[in-house]
Amino acid sequence: MTSLPGEGDQGGSTAERRRLVCARCGTPADGPPATWTCSVENGLRQYFCDACSRENLRAIEGRLDSAWW
Repeated sequence: MTSLPGEGDQGGSTAERRRLVCARCGTPADGPPATWTCSVENGLRQYFCDACSRENLRAIEGRLDSAWW
């Protein structure tokens, strides 16, 4: 298992406890739901809700950064 810098295997980190918000529309979630998409852009992890993911599937598959959506 690999971790990004600043992430550990102990769990309970601040990032894991904070409430996630869709980077596109602002929909909140208590944790990363299985239907959400995670993208690493410019070294930052971003989450997108299932609705935004579906609407932008071609751009996601083409690996375009969300700024291009």
